[in-house]
Amino acid sequence: MPLPCPTLRRLALAGLLAGSAAAAAPPSCAARSIATAPLVIELYTSEGCSSCPPADRWLSTLTRRAEVFPLAFHVDYWDRLGWTDRFARPAWTRRQYANAARNAGGGVYTPQVLVNGRDHRRWPSLPAADAAATVGVELARDGPDYVARVVRRPGAPPRLAAYWAVTEDGHVSQVRSGENQGATLHHDAVVRELLAVATVGDAPLAFTPGSGPDAVSGPKPRQVLFVVTDAATGTPLQAVRLGC
Repeated sequence: MPLPCPTLRRLALAGLLAGSAAAAAPPSCAARSIATAPLVIELYTSEGCSSCPPADRWLSTLTRRAEVFPLAFHVDYWDRLGWTDRFARPAWTRRQYANAARNAGGGVYTPQVLVNGRDHRRWPSLPAADAAATVGVELARDGPDYVARVVRRPGAPPRLAAYWAVTEDGHVSQVRSGENQGATLHHDAVVRELLAVATVGDAPLAFTPGSGPDAVSGPKPRQVLFVVTDAATGTPLQAVRLGC
């Protein structure tokens, strides 16, 4: 039986309002840390290092694991071999040396892998990530900003610090000189920005990513990471990321 015209109009209006509300609602972009402590993997690498491509490929296999947070820091000291790595930054080289000083006897080399701040020469194997986390993190995007909230749990150290990192996946380089001359290199989890947070308290922490220092390859899939550390030792305690 046909519906009366007023009923049809009410149904149509209800549908339009529902569609408008759905279109106006912002997309959900939030993440919460897992219950265990993370594995934060720092790879110190260079396009000018002939032994680095296998480590780069291995790091790419870790990007989908929930408990693993890969970070590829391209150092600049191999640029002198005839190829300038466009991802290399002096700040990443300084970070590698600072880590070596913190871990006496750790040394500096490429490819170097650190797991939760400690030199790890047994890659591609990784330790189990089964220790209970002493902090929890919630991360959400609010317009151009990312906002993190940290919750202490039993066993948390007295002082917490943190850092924000922006990484990009899917970069490709055609190397024309140096030790990797003629090679096509693929890079994921390339660190493009890093911002230290000296003190983490109860207040939310906000971060606004920049546009990135290099646009040679065009836009790439991006991740924003927030890593909480022990302020005394620099050891990562928890991490969370967003790709939106």
